[in-house]
Amino acid sequence: MTTNAKPMTPEDALDPSRALVPSVQQVNEVRVQKGFWPKIRRTAACIPFARQVISVYYTARDPETPMAAKGIMLGGLAYFILPIDAIPDVFAGIGFTDDAAVIAALIATLGTHIKRRHKDQADAALERLRDD
Repeated sequence: MTTNAKPMTPEDALDPSRALVPSVQQVNEVRVQKGFWPKIRRTAACIPFARQVISVYYTARDPETPMAAKGIMLGGLAYFILPIDAIPDVFAGIGFTDDAAVIAALIATLGTHIKRRHKDQADAALERLRDD
């Protein structure tokens, strides 16, 4: 059986209008599973929104979080970990402003799904990172 479907590009995986498409959500979940902690380890000390992004991570991984919210969160987290974005992270001072805006938008729209336990998990993760 052949298919005419074109391969998914990184832009497809980050397209908010496609965030809830199961194949896109699966790609984003795999991307986040592989890249989230390495990126956080490299950047936690540099970004003032580390607690928020880690809270979003734990919320997206929580089985109690609705699937629609997870899909949007995974798309935002995938954007955070990809090396190519609107403002490359290598630019000191401004490189993470687009990432911060994406995380802030996620929290503004889906913040009711971020529970105290997710924030506590984020605090514990940051503490472990500081100890390493």
